[in-house]
Amino acid sequence: QVQIVESGGGLVQPGGSLRLSCLASGLPFSRYAMSWYRQAPGKERELVAGITSTGDRTNYRDSVKGRFTISRDNAKNTVYLQMNSLKSEDTAVYTCNAIWFGYNYWGQGTQVTVAS
Repeated sequence: QVQIVESGGGLVQPGGSLRLSCLASGLPFSRYAMSWYRQAPGKERELVAGITSTGDRTNYRDSVKGRFTISRDNAKNTVYLQMNSLKSEDTAVYTCNAIWFGYNYWGQGTQVTVAS
């Protein structure tokens, strides 16, 4: 059974940092490209960052470039999202996605709230 479980969300002040983790099980993790998405209240889900199966390439949405870093540890079946210089507009539910050909899995998400 495939499980995608995010952790690390919480309440942080503007300018602060958080590191999200996404642990995947029940699948050949090293074959999957991994991504972080987010959805704020009243808005559509948007891609935040992605990383290839080997970790050799990453991509980011423009609004988080230079502030967020996606990485992965295939030995631990885990992908991370380091978020620095957080802004109120980063407030959202962050969800992890694993994709490989026709296989596509989602986690339940973790809430990130940036507020003073």
